[in-house]
Amino acid sequence: MRILHTSDWHLGRSFHRVNMLGAQAGFIGHLVATAREREADVVVVSGDVYDRAVPPLAAVELFDDALHRLADVGIPTVMISGNHDSARRLGVGAGLIGRAGIHLRTAPAACGEPVILADGHGDVAFYGLPYLEPALVKDELGVKRAGHEAVLGAAMERVRADLAARPPGTRSVVLAHAFVTGGEASDSERDITVGGVAAVPSGVFDGVDYAALGHLHGSQAISERVRYSGSPLPYSFSESAHRKSMWLVDLGPAGEITAERIDCPVPRPLARIRGAIETLLDDPELAAHEDSWVEATLTDPVRPDDPMARLCERFPHTLSLVFDPERAPEDPDVSYAKRLEGRTDQQIAEDFVTHVRGAGPDEREQAVLRAAFDTVRTDETLREVAR
Repeated sequence: MRILHTSDWHLGRSFHRVNMLGAQAGFIGHLVATAREREADVVVVSGDVYDRAVPPLAAVELFDDALHRLADVGIPTVMISGNHDSARRLGVGAGLIGRAGIHLRTAPAACGEPVILADGHGDVAFYGLPYLEPALVKDELGVKRAGHEAVLGAAMERVRADLAARPPGTRSVVLAHAFVTGGEASDSERDITVGGVAAVPSGVFDGVDYAALGHLHGSQAISERVRYSGSPLPYSFSESAHRKSMWLVDLGPAGEITAERIDCPVPRPLARIRGAIETLLDDPELAAHEDSWVEATLTDPVRPDDPMARLCERFPHTLSLVFDPERAPEDPDVSYAKRLEGRTDQQIAEDFVTHVRGAGPDEREQAVLRAAFDTVRTDETLREVAR
């Protein structure tokens, strides 16, 4: 069975101040054309269809168009909700839409109820595990303690139980939206840390033939059978080195896996350039980036006059301007943002406690801080979904 694996469309999201709906529509066209031309048997979409729980109307219209185009080519599609989606909104009408071959899986309780598709070698069971917010689904999944590994493990127990009851030789594919250990993150994914832990081990997917993952925006293989498709478009300059693509996976009669990367259309390349402003304006080696979306980091010791306008004369698509004067680390003028770079909210809070009282928090206080951050993040998720 030939599977076209994609995820993280983030319909409605912009790239800095650039509206990406046109590029997103171009990707949908590319997806449908690829599925038809490469004779895919099924398309799987592993979450974050939208960029937020209540998407703008233009994004909803684009999603509606995507559903119609996928249904028109007659290739079944299995789709789950991600942490940016409202599972209940995305799942509205799933029963009716399923009659057209578009199978939406957004309910945690139904993760052990697969979509069954068949090829010349028998059945393939596709299990859709929507994003599982631990605090919201632990009771539903019978988990005592909220945590990503615990809820995903409970969901996979249901998958394995259902698979064990099926005829021998039934192959299996799991769609999941999670941060798996070994995956490389970027700046554009929303933090899903719970209890100080965001990642789950890849072994949680043992026992299935292929795990089609979403959430991380870089296409990558955690193992032969566990892969992220990545987002089809860039959503931050931290993705400047990404090769945006989808996976075309052939699932053999005995569960063998072969995978090929299918490149996605690039609306405009990304470039991160760094140096003093005069160097950036004069360096001939930077000519290759003059038509790129540019993030420029200026290292001048004194902020130059009107830097954005000057940079745009050479790089008209400059979208981000960062000031990072080259100073010694002990220089008192090193920026606060620079000192915080790469540190988590938990680490910053612990540093603050240390600064105020001269001693860092003990284990009990660390747990209190961690619980506070988890509560705030969960409350924000609930408010967004309830809107």
